[in-house]
Amino acid sequence: MAASRLMILGVAVAAAGGAGYVAKNMSTPPPPEAAVESSVQQQPQIALTDVLVLTGDVPMGGVIESNIAWQPWPSDAVNPAFITRSTDPDAVEKLKSSVARLTMYSGEPLRKSKLVGEGQSFMSSVLPAGMRAVATTISADTSAGGFILPNDYVDVIMTRRNDASKSGAGFTTETILQNIRVLAIDQTIQEDEEGKKVKVGQTATLELTAQQAEIITVAQQMADRLTLALRSVADAQQKDLAEADYLVSSSGRRGTVRLIKSGEISESGVQK
Repeated sequence: MAASRLMILGVAVAAAGGAGYVAKNMSTPPPPEAAVESSVQQQPQIALTDVLVLTGDVPMGGVIESNIAWQPWPSDAVNPAFITRSTDPDAVEKLKSSVARLTMYSGEPLRKSKLVGEGQSFMSSVLPAGMRAVATTISADTSAGGFILPNDYVDVIMTRRNDASKSGAGFTTETILQNIRVLAIDQTIQEDEEGKKVKVGQTATLELTAQQAEIITVAQQMADRLTLALRSVADAQQKDLAEADYLVSSSGRRGTVRLIKSGEISESGVQK
């Protein structure tokens, strides 16, 4: 009887010891994971170059001012046209008074090709090579009610009074130029901000070829009124459209005097 009790007591002691060991292991936090060597985890570094970037939007014709700052760029993504600190460390100070030829946006790398060149006027810098900027007087009733804006395309319509002695009273209307880009309305060279897109100006500056400049100059002397007719944006790429080139025909450019009187054109030869 004493032996059996002794055996039961031994089993109880062993069970209690096992339970205590298990409880101890459960309450002990797991050992920290072995740190991975930094040389294995470290990623190769990307070479960076400081690039001059716009920090704010700059409209066409606007001054850069404080809207530029240096920003690190991956060296492999740096375009040769970008301005870098290594090649031009004083660029921020030198370019803050520059004028934008085109609209530029925040986050865009600054390019000198988008700035008005030193010593150039704004209008001459935005004109394509070989083109001319010619101003013509307009009014609300001859400019699509004020809805013609810079960079729109228009037809130029000439209206003149007939010579009553020859063809009776009345007017003659003719489209003398087609699909002409408007460079500016008065002194405005882009749409107004904040949705104010309607501007009634008194002068439109048009982008013309040399011959078109001569045509509109003659038309301004002949016409009782010049009207701008707004065209669809889908027509912007149309080229080589008919124009009133008879006003400045080759026969009237050299060795000929062209007289415009009462809307009638007459020519007389001159000795060279």
